[in-house]
Amino acid sequence: MKCILLFDFTNDIIYTKYNKKFALHINEFAKSEGLLPEDHSSSKISANVLVQIFSPIVTSQRIMSCQFGNSYTAIQCEEGINIIFEEYMGYLFLSIGNDDIPSMKRFLSTCVTIVRYICGPNVLELKNNTNKSSLITHLIDCWMNLKSNDQAMFVEAIEQLTVNPELTASTVQGLREAVDKMQYLTDCSKIHGLLLVQNKFLGLYSSQNAKALSSTDTLFSILLSESTKLINAKLEVDEPESEEEFYSPSTTPDNNIRILERESHENFIYSYQILLSGNDYIPKCIPHILHVCPITEGINLLLFIETGNIIVSSNLYDSFLYLHNLQSVQIQRDVETLRPVFESLDISIKKLYDALRKIKSNNIEGTLKQLNKYWELMRKKYQEFIKAQSAEALLRAESMTSGLLDIFKEILKLTAYNEELMKSTQAAANESSKIIMEKLSSFDEFLKVKAMKNFSLGSSLTINKYLEEFPGLVHFIYIDRTNHRVTAPSLGFGTDETLALTKTKIWSMINFSRTHLEEGHLSLIWKDTTFSYAYFVWFEDTSGSPVKPTIFPTHASKPLPQPGILSGDFYQKLKEACFPKMSPNKIRCYELYCVHLGLATAQCVLEHARRIAATIWELKGHPDHPIDLL
Repeated sequence: MKCILLFDFTNDIIYTKYNKKFALHINEFAKSEGLLPEDHSSSKISANVLVQIFSPIVTSQRIMSCQFGNSYTAIQCEEGINIIFEEYMGYLFLSIGNDDIPSMKRFLSTCVTIVRYICGPNVLELKNNTNKSSLITHLIDCWMNLKSNDQAMFVEAIEQLTVNPELTASTVQGLREAVDKMQYLTDCSKIHGLLLVQNKFLGLYSSQNAKALSSTDTLFSILLSESTKLINAKLEVDEPESEEEFYSPSTTPDNNIRILERESHENFIYSYQILLSGNDYIPKCIPHILHVCPITEGINLLLFIETGNIIVSSNLYDSFLYLHNLQSVQIQRDVETLRPVFESLDISIKKLYDALRKIKSNNIEGTLKQLNKYWELMRKKYQEFIKAQSAEALLRAESMTSGLLDIFKEILKLTAYNEELMKSTQAAANESSKIIMEKLSSFDEFLKVKAMKNFSLGSSLTINKYLEEFPGLVHFIYIDRTNHRVTAPSLGFGTDETLALTKTKIWSMINFSRTHLEEGHLSLIWKDTTFSYAYFVWFEDTSGSPVKPTIFPTHASKPLPQPGILSGDFYQKLKEACFPKMSPNKIRCYELYCVHLGLATAQCVLEHARRIAATIWELKGHPDHPIDLL
């Protein structure tokens, strides 16, 4: 049983996704409560029923959050049902199901991240835009599929396809030529070219001055690239063939997704307007147009065009965030709590106003005047409350917040989305993709086979030679958490039964390790009846020398997010917690998972782990510094 519900400020439902089991459960419960007639037989759920059932708990959650600053994170109910809560920009996301709480938290956090990439801070778009709600549903389904079958997506890291230096150089040169052609044909200067084989990273080239893609941006782009397999050419939102999954119907067409039919056996270019997070500590919503150009089956070229103004988008995101925070704290009617949030909002709006003034556009001019006039009135009322604690002034300011929010949404629409540019650059993307087609024409089949078994314990001569030095080793996963690149053998374990068993064991190992990592344990060794497992996290300085945490995570003052990068870079925050007096950029973080046969001793496991960490560069093609794990 699984469900996602999304509530707006007024406790109205703006998005749902649930399976048949949940629909049956809720409809039976609604009948028992008199909310539905006994003869009701629909396999869908009325939005009114959902609102009546969940409004009390949603209201309770908002009161706990706004008035007491102590919101729920999870509630355990009868029959093993769990409810998970997460809030983003004042919108409340709920996940209801029978899975364990950590898995449901990760699922819901990933859903929030997907919504942020597609909608930015204006989540209400999901209520009215057919294609965006459809796209988010596809992305959630795609993530669930990849998470269940791909170890790189499961550990939230990027697997790089390992090929010889000549092929790597040829790929990067092809990407450079493709990006240069895009610049020439479109007059857009800030462009990235990313080449994926299946869901593995082959190469990236970025033009000068283009804001670097974060690892989270790259991982999301891999997810979006994979999801194109689920989207039909016309983006028609039909009734699902299976009754297992549903999502909210919408009515208004959306112009932020576009497909170009072209003359090749792959037929289509998929184009999106998305909002990337960038490398900043707090994710921003940086407007980009993304063209996904299939080269051959399984090989995609992704072309990112940075649009809009980074200063505008950054301050606009901050303004959305601070306005939401202000709406939350003003309920408490406490001057000392409200003052710093008001000051932060005031600063971000001033920066936003100054940045918008530099943009010469008739469309923005009217909205800019409206922003200035509206905020000046609100600002005076808040200042009046802070100075004299006038309840009437605060009520007046509160009544204007929805109007200010509408202005922010209009600015987002005017500055972040450019449908004409998306349309006009599709032809250029098609021409640029032909360069990559030509470059890869002689070895595209090799790349697809290589992607299936990047490293394999059973077939690759290189990996076999490497593993001769590690008797008893069944599997390992090595992750450089500085750039979130993963090195691991492919899951080729012979028969389907053996693969299913071993994969289940590996996924269970990762979940077990994450649970203990959240509790502050950086080294683990344990056994079951089949295998011996080990997990290590360690740190190095920029010269490659091992460094020990000055504060262990168990004693860290700030709570850490879930391990991973999609819902926030856990490892960046882990470095900050462990080394509070050092810049996180001066610390490197690494992870290593090992699976041995059950007869392997702890001493053998430790020795193998040290040697893998010291010699992994033989597989990756470039050296890393040796470290001492313990």
